[in-house]
Order: sequence, then C-alpha cells, then structure tokens
Amino acid sequence: MCILFKRMVRSGKFRSHKSSINFIFIIGVGYAARKIGILNKELNKGFSDLLLKVTLPFMIVGSFNHKFSPEMMKNIKSIFIYSLLIHILLIPLSKAFYIKFPKEKDKKDILRFVTVFSNCGFMGYPVLQSIYGNIGILYASVFNIPFTVFSWTYGVMLFTRDKESRSFKKVMTNPGIIAVIVGIAIFLFSIRLPHALMSTLNLVGSITTPVSMLLIGSMLAEVKFSDIFKETSIYYASVIRLLVVPIIIYYVMNLCGIDKFLINIAVIVEAMPAAAICSIFAESYSKNPKYASQSVFITTMLSIVTIPLILMLIK
Repeated sequence: MCILFKRMVRSGKFRSHKSSINFIFIIGVGYAARKIGILNKELNKGFSDLLLKVTLPFMIVGSFNHKFSPEMMKNIKSIFIYSLLIHILLIPLSKAFYIKFPKEKDKKDILRFVTVFSNCGFMGYPVLQSIYGNIGILYASVFNIPFTVFSWTYGVMLFTRDKESRSFKKVMTNPGIIAVIVGIAIFLFSIRLPHALMSTLNLVGSITTPVSMLLIGSMLAEVKFSDIFKETSIYYASVIRLLVVPIIIYYVMNLCGIDKFLINIAVIVEAMPAAAICSIFAESYSKNPKYASQSVFITTMLSIVTIPLILMLIK
C-alpha cells in the first residue's frame, strides 16, 4: 500500500484531492462572510438565480467546445451510453438505499439527489485533468450530458412537486437544458465560436464553482456549527455516494469487459462528492437548503480521503 501511495504521489494522481481542500476553504469564506453580515438570505437567493440561469449554462456551453476526430467517435458514443445507463441505474438504487432511513420526506429526496448526482463538473473536471490532461475533460464533458439532462428533469422533480415545474415545456425551456442543446450542436458540428464569445463563456462559466461554494458556506452559516456534523443520515449517504456507487460501477463495468480507460473515467467521475447544484436547487425551491448544504459540505470534506482510495482501487 505504501509503495502504491508513493507511486501515486510521484505520478501526480494524489494531487487530485487538493480540489476538495480548496472547495472546503471557499465554503469557509462564504460561512465567514455570512456571519459578519456581508452575505444574507436575499443575496443567497440572488446568487442561486445567477448560478442556475447564467453562470452554469455558460459553463455547460463552454464545456462542449471540443473538436473530435472520427477515431474518437466510438469512445465518445460509448462514454455517453455508459453515463446514460449509470444514471438510469442509480435512480432506482437511490430509492432502495433510503426506503426506511431517513424518515423525513425532504431529507430522503435530497439524499436521493446526492446519490444519483456527483460533482462531476465542478470537481470532476479538475481531477480528471490532473490525471489525464485535456482528454480527460473531453470525455467528462460527454459524460456530463446525461447528468445535465437528468439533473434538470428528474433532479428538479425531487425538489418540487409542482406540476408546472415538471411539465415537459417547463423542463425543456429551463436554462440548463437550453445550454445542453446549444452545446450538443456546437460539439457535433465542431462549430468554432468567435474568440471573444468563447472567452466570455469561459470567463463567466468559471465563476460557477467558487460562487456555488460561497453560497453553500453562506447557507451553512444558518446552522449552528455544532449541528453541521450531527446528521447521521448524511454520513450514511456519504458512504454510498463516495464509495459504494463508484465501487459498484467499477466492478460491473469490468465484468462487462469495457475498455479500462473508459472505466476509469466513469469511476472517477462517480467518486466525486455530492453535486453542488443540490444546494442551489434546494435554495431555489426552498426545500431544506440547510440540510442540502450540509450534505454537499460533508461529502466534499470526506472526499479528501475517499478520492485517493478510489484511485488506488483503479490503479
């Protein structure tokens, strides 16, 4: 184990856990800003709307700006299909994991979201880039397509029972789905956007991660610090999100004889903590945002340990 650890450090793979540490520090800044009165509930609502309607869609469109060669098409199609199947599989599994625990309906729905949706964009991209370079981001972008579609459809349905919010028209006209459609068109036809436009997309999209972490910290400030770590249901969900899900995916894909590189991409993406958008949706739809923020914070904190463990598993 020590030899493997040293090899990971030398190869740079162990550096990937630094993303988790950075995010925790940014969450701390948001926590402090709320405590001293710089941030407040109204600003939290404004930040969540800014993220959902502007910065996140910009980030999504920007992530599709890749030109692929014909020989890459097979892998691109494969990783898309694997992502689609993984998310379809996780939906009923997430229901099975939380049949009796926790008892509260809103907490159960939030933990189902945590189980199905990893932080594949905000954390998955930098982690894969540290291991595989830009090709890792390319495949993560493709993997992210089903994630985005499911999170803005099934994910939104977990946070609201409003029929209008679940209607096909409402889903297809939300900024996230529109961004995916635009991104797919850019990706499939290798459309070259003007440099100024591409720079704007990347620059605005790049603030999504830090702003979302600041928002999580601000929402956590509404909870007593001693209470942040008291929710045992979140630790149960953390084990499922960070260890059980990626391990299941690893062994199932290996049994199916799938290419090792594509297995690694899928497993690493699914080894990420809870998606930060969980807190954003919870705040936007007023569904226990404190509990959602606790879930994101604790899974992110624990991922400092679990991400290197999963990297050791896939070697």
